[in-house]
Amino acid sequence: MKLTIITPDKLAYEGDVTAVTVPGSAGSFQILKDHAAIVSTLEDGKVIIKNNNDEQVIIIKGGVVEVKENNIIILAEGIAGE
Repeated sequence: MKLTIITPDKLAYEGDVTAVTVPGSAGSFQILKDHAAIVSTLEDGKVIIKNNNDEQVIIIKGGVVEVKENNIIILAEGIAGE
């Protein structure tokens, strides 16, 4: 799967991933390979990015996620600490 995280200022992340956990408005949820197409609003919180055994956390300030055909695009309002 390919993950792209974009803020109004910059491209915050782009790369291949095996799983992504996002802070959905109705609670966190995980996106795995071949996930159904979805568009969801996001709250402030952690985006947990997994690529095999590596794990990275990016804290976003709300936004929207779109999943379609193993492409995940997160449009974040901002990244915490920036």
